[in-house]
Amino acid sequence: MGDLLRVLPRSGRASLGDHLEPPSRLTPLWRNRDFVLLQTGQLLSSAGTSLTSIAYPLLTLAVTHSAAKAGLVAFVRLAPFGLFSLVAGMVADRWSRKGLMIGSDAVRVAAIGVLAALVLTDEAGLWAILSVALVEGTGATFFTGAEPGALRAVVPATQLPAAAGAREARRSVVRLGGPALGGALYGLSRAVPFVVDAVSYAFSTLSLLAMRTPFEEERAHDSAPLRARFAEGFHFMWQQAFLRTTAFVYGVGNFVASAMLLLIVVLGRREGLSPTEIGALSAAVGVGTLVGSLASPLFRKVLSIRTILLLELWTWLGCWFFVVWPHAYVLAAAIMVFGVAAPVTDSVVIGYRLAITPDRLVGRVESVRTSISLLVGPIGPLAAGVLLEETNARTTVAAFAAVGLGLALWGTLSPSIRAAPSLSDLGPR
Repeated sequence: MGDLLRVLPRSGRASLGDHLEPPSRLTPLWRNRDFVLLQTGQLLSSAGTSLTSIAYPLLTLAVTHSAAKAGLVAFVRLAPFGLFSLVAGMVADRWSRKGLMIGSDAVRVAAIGVLAALVLTDEAGLWAILSVALVEGTGATFFTGAEPGALRAVVPATQLPAAAGAREARRSVVRLGGPALGGALYGLSRAVPFVVDAVSYAFSTLSLLAMRTPFEEERAHDSAPLRARFAEGFHFMWQQAFLRTTAFVYGVGNFVASAMLLLIVVLGRREGLSPTEIGALSAAVGVGTLVGSLASPLFRKVLSIRTILLLELWTWLGCWFFVVWPHAYVLAAAIMVFGVAAPVTDSVVIGYRLAITPDRLVGRVESVRTSISLLVGPIGPLAAGVLLEETNARTTVAAFAAVGLGLALWGTLSPSIRAAPSLSDLGPR
């Protein structure tokens, strides 16, 4: 990708000189102790979350026999990202990022542990599931507000695209094995996936405690009001036309993606598939994302950011095959194709965004991006559940596929995506 010794200010971009090292002096990521600790802790934590991503809808369907209520649980679990991301980002930029991440993990250990105990005693009703999903989602929101700053602290700017790619590879591995394992563990006992998830958060906490690098630069006292601090982060991102547009594109994409993942679970149950089989279908997404993560360096060499992004958007057309052949297997295959493109896009967009954002604004910029990206995302599974109960599977999938088509057209015609930055601005691959 060329040198990232300096990013020229354009539309308010920040200089990166203080965060760079000459390429010859860079430590390989796999030898970067704190990066490996961060990756390992989040690998285990993400694995636990992946188990419960299948267990939540399966448990809700078992308790309520309602697709709409399963969608409601998914909505409640995702809604905190849209509601609290701005606050989480400001907290991450104001106080200790490590302390915030450890506290978020501790809260999630307690919440998931309570739900596991309720499931074991057959006391897990809808309100208990909703309450724990809300607490877990809130903890994840505050953790996510601090994590990008932690990554930026332990990795030099020239390695951020590669680090983002490694993070996507980690997530891809989890998506590959997590849902299938979650379904299998749920088949053994409904409580097991939740017990494992609680343990995974505990391991994440230990990895954070073992890290030595400060998660933030030395900060001057900031007496500005909360509104002014938020406005600074919002203003920085809003000046970057490409980042602004991709935040909205991701938002609509999350609306479709979150709905499709719930649809696989509900349709699989309606077709008589076992929890293990449903987990395996959901893991099809992981197959795609793993392939995409491994191929990401090659794609970044031969394709522009614009082409990479448009390829992802147009993969949503595959969902139309379900309208012709309405089976959960067909829908899973379509989402698997989307999964190939997603990590490639994420590696370049996330790497670019982190590279140009000043350290003191990382949490706020990420929180603004997350709020925009997840503003409508949580509504996806809720709408999918209601549509399934009021209409049929074909109509439901066609409605979301139509949204995906509109998103692809929007991205193709968008001036800011046509003028996407060059990958040469992102440092060496």
